[in-house]
Amino acid sequence: MPEDSTEVLQSFVQMGVDLVDAQGHAAFNTPAGKQVFQYWVDFYQNDLLPKEALTQGHRRAIELYQAGETAILASGPEFLNEIANNAPQIAKVTAAAPQITGRTGKKGVAVMNLVIPRATDQPEAAIAFAQFITNDANQLAFAKAANVLPSTTKALTDYVQFVNSGETTPVAKARAVSASQLRDAGVLIPAMADIKQLQKAIYDNLQAAMLGEKTVDQAIADAALNWNQRS
Repeated sequence: MPEDSTEVLQSFVQMGVDLVDAQGHAAFNTPAGKQVFQYWVDFYQNDLLPKEALTQGHRRAIELYQAGETAILASGPEFLNEIANNAPQIAKVTAAAPQITGRTGKKGVAVMNLVIPRATDQPEAAIAFAQFITNDANQLAFAKAANVLPSTTKALTDYVQFVNSGETTPVAKARAVSASQLRDAGVLIPAMADIKQLQKAIYDNLQAAMLGEKTVDQAIADAALNWNQRS
């Protein structure tokens, strides 16, 4: 289920649709962009998405999955333990799988940023700290301890070997699936000014189409107009 506007935006990129052009204008009002709108509208109107998908987020998605009301949950490996505790019968028939993606094969990844403020009075110490956190050895140790993916190539290679040798728990298997996709993954939402406004313009109009308040053509045209006329 689309948990929020971020997932919807990612689906455009995964299906090969540019969000904006070189001038920053909306580039998604195209036949391919309409296919993405139609994809979500069809899912919703054919009862393949819970009605709550429009207004509620990841926590509700977990609740619905644990209740046996949805068949697929897009989440991280750590939630398998929660499902096992709260819904053991559901956990027994749960298996990890690669991300669902579009024609591009692109997979989304959430990243954590380590930022040094421009105004810092300790730039050398800040850089040293950043290098300490992000070196191969510490990224590997952090990934093992915190159930996250490492951010360096060497650490990822070692982490894949780690998760593929040893534990066979559902969480360990999910970690292996997640790690195996990282080389093909990326941050799919462009780093750009006013990205939240773009998300809102697309998501609000997509919701209207899903509810039958607008046609797909009108919804995507309005989304593009909302973005292009932003103040």
